[in-house]
Amino acid sequence: MLRLSFFFGLICLVKTDTDETCPSFTKLSFHSAVVGTGLNVKLMLYTRKNLTCAQVINSTIFGNLNVTKKTTFIVHGFRPTGSPPVWMEDLVQSLLSVEDMNVIVVDWNRGATTVIYNHASSKTRKVAEVLKKFIDQVLVEGASLDNIYMIGVSLGAHISGFVGKMYNGQLGRITGLDPAGPLFNGRPPEDRLDPGDAQFVDVIHSDIDALGYKEPLGNIDFYPNGGLDQPGCPKTILGGLQYFKCDHQRSVYLYLSSLRENCAITAYPCDSYRDYRNGKCVNCGMPQKESCPLLGYYADNWKEYLKQKEPPMTKAFFDTAEEKPFCIYHYFVDIITWNKNIRRGSITIRLTDRAGNTTESKINHEPATFQKYHQVSLLARFNQDLDKVAAISLVFSTGSTIGPKYKLRILRMKLRSLAHPERPQLCRYDLVLMENTETVFQPILCPRLQM
Repeated sequence: MLRLSFFFGLICLVKTDTDETCPSFTKLSFHSAVVGTGLNVKLMLYTRKNLTCAQVINSTIFGNLNVTKKTTFIVHGFRPTGSPPVWMEDLVQSLLSVEDMNVIVVDWNRGATTVIYNHASSKTRKVAEVLKKFIDQVLVEGASLDNIYMIGVSLGAHISGFVGKMYNGQLGRITGLDPAGPLFNGRPPEDRLDPGDAQFVDVIHSDIDALGYKEPLGNIDFYPNGGLDQPGCPKTILGGLQYFKCDHQRSVYLYLSSLRENCAITAYPCDSYRDYRNGKCVNCGMPQKESCPLLGYYADNWKEYLKQKEPPMTKAFFDTAEEKPFCIYHYFVDIITWNKNIRRGSITIRLTDRAGNTTESKINHEPATFQKYHQVSLLARFNQDLDKVAAISLVFSTGSTIGPKYKLRILRMKLRSLAHPERPQLCRYDLVLMENTETVFQPILCPRLQM
């Protein structure tokens, strides 16, 4: 709650906008947030017939809405400055680019705009009731609950859950993007988003130590970077407003990345982030195994597999890069050593392709233990996926700045891609790494018996 309090203190003024030809998201000022606003829900429809110019619709006016197609609702959260969400237009356009559907922006800015968070959260059930009334009419016109998809951000995730409860969990899908934590943490299922609120509920948790909800809320709960500090976000209050909202908003931008062709973020079902980082939970996607779940829009591809679990719930972990589109690429570095004594330390690995492009991974989250003739499998994470690796470099470090320098004698090193298991695995034999000294070599194809 401390971060939430600071957030209010740094809020700046936002100007109101003039009337426009096309309906737009409600723009309010900081003055409105201080005074408070009464709830007014506006529904704005976008389709491929009106990609950039919304139609205001209601229970009697449907505009271009086609009841035979999927209808996706986007429900925002708390708006302490009154400004429109900066990501809204991008999300609308990206959804319509991947599927011909109805996209409805649920604008409840008059209600969400207040400096008192409790006032906004108290209106969430009323927003859900408005949406229930509209969906009832759409169903009368021939729509199906199976085709109703709700994307809820922060407080919007719980609003989506309340709508789902009104239909006894028969909505097609709900996606919760960092569901709000304050005033919802520890609440019973009827007072928050819950796995039973739709036929499939997926959740991205990106700020579990501040503005987001920590515990699982869906059939599959994704925890990018463990759900805590997100790479590229400010680490101190000197980052201004971004320090307070960057982690929380990252869930939205990760979802957006899933709608772009050049970024399919793979996640790994696991009991904990530590187990994932230690490479204990990356067997999905391997031969004779189920596919790995994908983050974001295509997460429901994993729905059938989840039905086989009891209960049908799982947590999935993954890491991201600092910048859009956030994708990283996983490799295993398998090392067998022949040191007489046990060595503990970290490995830094750099890959270089034939064009001279390089990418590096520091595997230093906790020391690895190297024992004679034992294989250690380290999970390496790279920002680039280099198809043709021409050179590899390794650095071994114990982390000590004083005392003797150690050697790591490698009997065999093997590099294998998790994203592309069909690629040839690369090996190197009989290496001696001097501590804190880079060793560069050209890999060779591993014998087929080792693949």
